[in-house]
Amino acid sequence: MQRAPDNEHLAIVGSGAIACGLATTAAHHVPVLLLARSEGSAARARAHVEEGLQRAGAETGPEQVQVVTDREQLSQATFVVEAVVEDHDVKASLLAELGELLPAEAILATTTSSLSVQRLAEASGRVERFAGLHVFNPVSKMKLVEVTFPAAASAETRERVLALCETFEKTPVEVPDVPGFVVNRLLFPYLFSAVRLLEETGLDADAVDTCMRLGAGHPMGPLALLDLVGLDVSSAIGETLGEQPPPRMRELIAEGALGRKSGRGFHAYPS
Repeated sequence: MQRAPDNEHLAIVGSGAIACGLATTAAHHVPVLLLARSEGSAARARAHVEEGLQRAGAETGPEQVQVVTDREQLSQATFVVEAVVEDHDVKASLLAELGELLPAEAILATTTSSLSVQRLAEASGRVERFAGLHVFNPVSKMKLVEVTFPAAASAETRERVLALCETFEKTPVEVPDVPGFVVNRLLFPYLFSAVRLLEETGLDADAVDTCMRLGAGHPMGPLALLDLVGLDVSSAIGETLGEQPPPRMRELIAEGALGRKSGRGFHAYPS
C-alpha cells in the first residue's frame, strides 16, 4: 500500500474527541487544519490537541495543528474529514456545504460509526470522491479504520483514502455499507445486554466490567466502554442498528450523566 503524497492538505471538521484525536494522530505525519464551530470550541480543541501530543511524548509540536473557525480557510484542502455529531441531517447539511466549498479534486470523508455512507456521499454532491473512515476512540491507540466507499467512488479516491490510512500507521479494512459496519453491528447488542443484566440482577457496574475484563480478556468492561463512547452517542448508534437502549441507560442520559465527558455515567470519573 502506498503512503499519502506530500502534497495532500488535510483538514478535519469538528472539535470533539474523535476530531481532536484524529488531528493529534495526523499531526505526527502531516500538517493539519482543524475547523471548530466557535472560539470556545476552538480553545478546547487546542487544549486537547496539546495535551494529546504531550501525552504521546512526541517531538511534534502543537503548531502542526492549526485550529480555525472560518470555514473559508478549508478552500484549499485536498482531503477533508468530517467528525461532527452522529446525526444524519447535521452531517448531510455540513457535507453539502463542504462539497460546494472545496476544490474539485478534494476528497470528503465522514467518520460516521453507523450511518449510511452512500446517503452521506449523495448529500455531499461528490459521490466519486467520498469515503467513510470509521476511526475508533482513543484514535491514537486504536489501529483499525473501517473504510467504506459509495458505489461510484473512483479508483483514485480508493487509493488516496487507503494511502492516508497507511500514512497514519492505521490498518484499513474495507467493510460493507451496512448499519454499524462490522464492529458496532456486533458490539452494541453485547453492550446493551450488559446493561440489561445489570438491571435484572442488581449487580453494580464494577462487578460486570471486572467479570468481562478478567474472564473474557477484554481490555475494558462493557459499561466502561459505553461511558467512553458516551451514553448519548451509544444510544444513537443503537437506535440506528435497531437496538433500543435499555431503560437504565435512558435514565442516565435524561440526568445528563453521559459518561466520561460529563464526569458520570455507569461509573463516576474525577474532574
